[in-house]
Amino acid sequence: MKQDWIISGYEMVAKHGFNGMKIEPLARITNKSKSSFYYHFADLEIFYDELLDFHLESVKVLAFKESQINKIDPDLIEILIEHKLDVLFNQQLRFNNQNENFQNVLKTSNALVGEAFLKVWAEDLKFNLNNKQLQNLFLLSLDNFFLLINDSNYTYEWLSNYFESLKKTILQIVVSNTVR
Repeated sequence: MKQDWIISGYEMVAKHGFNGMKIEPLARITNKSKSSFYYHFADLEIFYDELLDFHLESVKVLAFKESQINKIDPDLIEILIEHKLDVLFNQQLRFNNQNENFQNVLKTSNALVGEAFLKVWAEDLKFNLNNKQLQNLFLLSLDNFFLLINDSNYTYEWLSNYFESLKKTILQIVVSNTVR
């Protein structure tokens, strides 16, 4: 019963943000009473803590899956599609990082996913970049990625085009720096 609240709340935040999180609509979605929410969580802050814990566990699974692959397309993209809600929830943490708890979870989740992603990225791009350069490009592209995604454009085709465009842009940067 408590898990129903968490799963539905996680999806609501992922799709509508923390400002869109309201107990009454959540109660309708879960088909439970508002008093049931307060029985399990007492208030929204406790509920948010539960959502953050749920997110970190989901991100650990995502990072493990990423660590097992070698290619962005199709391997990483398939994982990202499977974990769409986790990525969208992470986006909401990013948009609301003035909250210290959100900021801490965001840092942890980015570190978990980032490490696995950098390995895949380095192998797939086959550019001669050092780890610091890869990390900086990753952080820059991550900001761009989270500004562009939303629930409706987050598709296999969009992700494939995004990563292909990103690869071309990085190639242009690398080539222009080696020509100098």
